[in-house]
Amino acid sequence: MTASPKSLKLLFVSTSVGPLGTGLGGGVELTLYNVTQQMIQRGHQLQIVAPAGSTWDFFPLVQIPGNLQIIAQSLERTAPITMPENSVLANMWDYARQVQADYDLIVNFAYDWLPFYLTPFFRCPIAHLVSMGSLNNAQDQIIAQVAKQFPGTLGFHSLTQAATFPELTPPIICLSNGIDLSLYQFCSEPKQQLAWIGRISPEKGLEDAVAVAEITNIPLKIMGKIQDESYWQQICQDFPNAPFEYLGFLSTTELQQVVRECQALLMTQRWVEAFGNVAIEALACGVPVISYRRGGPAEIVQHGKTGFLVEPDSVDGLVDATQHINEINRYSCRQQAEAEFSLEALGDRFEKWFKEII
Repeated sequence: MTASPKSLKLLFVSTSVGPLGTGLGGGVELTLYNVTQQMIQRGHQLQIVAPAGSTWDFFPLVQIPGNLQIIAQSLERTAPITMPENSVLANMWDYARQVQADYDLIVNFAYDWLPFYLTPFFRCPIAHLVSMGSLNNAQDQIIAQVAKQFPGTLGFHSLTQAATFPELTPPIICLSNGIDLSLYQFCSEPKQQLAWIGRISPEKGLEDAVAVAEITNIPLKIMGKIQDESYWQQICQDFPNAPFEYLGFLSTTELQQVVRECQALLMTQRWVEAFGNVAIEALACGVPVISYRRGGPAEIVQHGKTGFLVEPDSVDGLVDATQHINEINRYSCRQQAEAEFSLEALGDRFEKWFKEII
């Protein structure tokens, strides 16, 4: 991989729902980490602006104090835009405004109204990575406005995700995602167990995966940050006899050690998942993915080849797919990850997008 002829000066402004390294940012954290790594490797100069308390000391990081933003998934569709006092989001963007002259491009990783609204007031161009599907009317409106005024500056993970937003002005930039495949070890002989990975909150539909474990009596390994404690307690109460185990929020190394020994990964999202990083993490270990045919995973999983796509919200469909999991060749799963979701492929897509905007 050669360094680019012209080195770019990039300012990455992180998500405002949690410090980097805590897992509160979900998939956004992994994307930010991987894109940062790729850009530095390619010889670009880069700075990340993130909430105070971030633990990524290995990257050039500016830590900004302030109160965290409420996560977009918890807002009603018609809810007004709100901000806490001493907002970390506002503070991070105020910092970006002050240093903008030192950069060729600012890249926004926050799914929030404010950075989109501020775009026309900045002299430095801003690229927005839109990390979720449509959730809130005011947010949709500002996204459509930026798409019209600054065509090509919005990047999406999947076409399904982009399609949830009304009145987007072309071009639709689809960046997919990628992971460091060297961190995921292939396993050809799984144990009789299933995996579920994600933030534990209602829109992720964990109870459906636990129901599958109860019906099939196949043990389920659950990994991820508990974002909604009462939701988690309710699941434990509703399924006292289901064979499931919560392993916590794991590092990539620990996560892949568990996942690779599973027969399949279950994805039970109740909302339009923008992409689904956990799907490609499983595929990289040779683990087939059983997912609802909804959102990004429907564009990742090759039905009948690297997993199964089932009718959304059908637990019976999930159960049925587990009965056929041995028909999937685990080598095909790893091959798909290598062909489509390597870090190099991800770096190429992002670098091309950044250069087109500049």
